[in-house]
Amino acid sequence: MGGNNKPIGVFDSGVGGLTVVKELFRYLPAEEIVYFGDTARVPYGTKSRGTVTRFAFESTGFLMDIGIKMLVIACNTVSASSLKEIKANFDIPVQGVIHPGAGAAVKATKNKKIGVIGTERTISSGAYVEAIRALDESIEIYSKACPLFVPLVEEGWLDTEVTYLTAIEYLEPLKREGIDTLVLACTHYPLLKGTIRHIMGKNITLIDSAMETAKAVKETLKSLGLERKTDSPPSHRFYVSDNPEKFVRVGERFLNKKINSIEKIDIEG
Repeated sequence: MGGNNKPIGVFDSGVGGLTVVKELFRYLPAEEIVYFGDTARVPYGTKSRGTVTRFAFESTGFLMDIGIKMLVIACNTVSASSLKEIKANFDIPVQGVIHPGAGAAVKATKNKKIGVIGTERTISSGAYVEAIRALDESIEIYSKACPLFVPLVEEGWLDTEVTYLTAIEYLEPLKREGIDTLVLACTHYPLLKGTIRHIMGKNITLIDSAMETAKAVKETLKSLGLERKTDSPPSHRFYVSDNPEKFVRVGERFLNKKINSIEKIDIEG
C-alpha cells in the first residue's frame, strides 16, 4: 500500500520536539520522519490559545501538503490547546504528547502524588490534570510552570550552576509535597533529567512524555496496518520557519546525530 511508505509528520514550536523524533528513531527505525519546527514564532508557551491553534493549523497544513500518513504533535502546548480541533479537521491519525505521559504517570505512582512541570500555557491549560484525573480521580497533582528551562536547554546549559539553582527554585515546592512521580511536560525537559533527578532524589520516577509518545505512535501504526513496507533505508527531512543554522546546531545536540536535510520555509506564505 502506497500510504504505508509515506513519512510520519512531526511538528513543534521549535527544536524541542526533536526529543520525540529521537525516540521515534529508537522505536520505529524503519520509518521516515518529516519534521517542522516553527522557529520564527517560538515560543508557543506564552501565547494565547487562539494564536497557538492558528499556528498549529498552519503547521499541520504544511505537513499534509507534503503527504504524511500520521501526525505527531510533539509540543505539549499545542497538545494542551489544540489537539481536539486538529483531530476534528484533518483526516489522518493524530497523536499528541499529553495522554501517553499522563497514562505512564498513573501507572508509575505508588503514593498517588504526581508532579507536572511544563510551560506556562501547558500548566495553565490544566490538560495534564484533566488527563490524569480521567484515569484516577483520587490522585493528587501538583503543577509548576518552569519557563526558564527552555532557554537554558537551548543554550546548552544542561548542568551549569545557573541551571541547578533555577531547578532548585522550581522543584523544591514539588519535593516538599512528597511526590513520587514527575511528568516532564515539555519536550525540552528530558535533556535536564540528570539535574532534575539530582534535586528530586533517586526514588522519583521521571515520566518522559517524548518516550511515551513514540511508544503510542508505534502502537497506532501497528493497529492501523500503516507500518512502512520497504527495505530501503529511511530518509528524514527537517523544515523550519527561521534560523536553520541555529536549529541544526541545537538540534544535533538533541538528536545526537547529524541533520543532513534542512530547509527554511515561509509558513505564513
